Amino acid sequence: MAAKKKKKKRNFIKGAIKHPGVFKAAAKRANMSTRQYAEKHKDDGGTLGRRARLALTLMGLSKKRKKK
Repeated sequence: MAAKKKKKKRNFIKGAIKHPGVFKAAAKRANMSTRQYAEKHKDDGGTLGRRARLALTLMGLSKKRKKK
């Protein structure tokens, strides 16, 4: 009989964030909140735009999770 395989919890967030804290530090340097900074740069190209979109996604996840 085949042994049951345990499902591993996948933590995509840990793998998606290459440099933790860099985006928040950039927002602080611009004297903006993280959300304001992300909204301003979400349409930008390159690394900054990618970080802004990820930040907005992660902010949305926390709101959804709190409703449980």
